[in-house]
Amino acid sequence: MKFKEIVFKESEAQRVYATYIQRIRNVLNPLTASDREEVLMEFNSHIFEYIQNNPETSQLKNLLDAIDKLGAPEVVLKPLVADKMLDRATRSFNPLYVFKALILNITNGISYIVFAILYLFLGSFIFMILAKLANQEVGMYFKNGEFVALGLVKTTSDYQEVLGYWFIPLMVFAAVVFYMVITLLLRFKKLLNRKN
Repeated sequence: MKFKEIVFKESEAQRVYATYIQRIRNVLNPLTASDREEVLMEFNSHIFEYIQNNPETSQLKNLLDAIDKLGAPEVVLKPLVADKMLDRATRSFNPLYVFKALILNITNGISYIVFAILYLFLGSFIFMILAKLANQEVGMYFKNGEFVALGLVKTTSDYQEVLGYWFIPLMVFAAVVFYMVITLLLRFKKLLNRKN
């Protein structure tokens, strides 16, 4: 089924309706076309039913009453959009979707703030790779057979850098694994939220 706009006899009602539908479309913009269509049809059916169930009053009054009951799309649809974006992000592992989903969910609890910080921590791996390319002193250091540091050590006389340029692929591998683990944990958290 495809979304079809309601046609009103009153021009003022048509204008208010078009504005409201456009507001819904603006809020739903980050979603896939099928998700947008589904939500638009749901809102449209509520408006249509309300108008059909109250034929004795004007279309404009019925429309305004229906819109009041549905609420402002920017408020009502925010959790739905955030949830759908989070679902898409955790299924696709796409970093752009993950970032957008976290931005939308940042106000939904401290756990999303923690996830945002963990994703920001991924930047340290990229920084370490770039630092290794610029400075030979960056690496994984051991002293007397024990791990001491990961990064830049000012005085390396007592330390042994064990990876050399293998440090770069190790950081890439660590970043990918860390990203996958964080995203899987985000998916798990989303599943827990659905059960509750």
